Amino acid sequence: MAAKKKFYVVWEGKVIGIYDNWETCKNQVWGVEGAKYKAFDTMIEAENAFRIGYENYYRQQSTLDKTKSFQFLSSTDSQPILDSLAVDAACNMVTKQMEYRGVHTRTQEVWFHQGPFQGATNNIGEFLALVHALALLKQKQINIPIYSDSITAIAWVRHKKHKSVVLPTEKNMVIFDLLQRAEFWLQNNTFTTPIIKWNTRCWGEIPADFGRK
Repeated sequence: MAAKKKFYVVWEGKVIGIYDNWETCKNQVWGVEGAKYKAFDTMIEAENAFRIGYENYYRQQSTLDKTKSFQFLSSTDSQPILDSLAVDAACNMVTKQMEYRGVHTRTQEVWFHQGPFQGATNNIGEFLALVHALALLKQKQINIPIYSDSITAIAWVRHKKHKSVVLPTEKNMVIFDLLQRAEFWLQNNTFTTPIIKWNTRCWGEIPADFGRK
């Protein structure tokens, strides 16, 4: 069986960069005092690690290792990380319509907004918003955390499956199509994006909140 292909990041060496074979990487690091390099399974992982730099990469890995379930973090910071994406959903109890969106925490810029959809719940919207954000950040190779104020949605993402009791109808078939696509994405993609529980008690409403409480 052929060996699995690796990608090699050289942060410090003769010529820094990303290499697709060990021999070329070795030529850049052997004999170089303090050379810093690492192998990765995918080009996306290698590019992300190279972009954020050696110290940031290992600082991030140290934090993630300590949490064990590294993507899903409880915030212990006194202030939120401003360079982040906040997601939220809202469900109109009168019209039974749901919508969700993602907002950059610092700039308040809306990065995506979906809906309104008929026949869904707030939990469904929070789950879809999280998966939408994960897929968007991975596609654009943006290395920032995601905030959500929904413990339920974070748990659904962790288990890669929604647990809504809502039943499919003619009116909400689009929602169940989105749920199926979201589960498929989670089951067929890896990610290192931290998902952090928004501390509503300390920070107020999440920036993506629709203001309908």
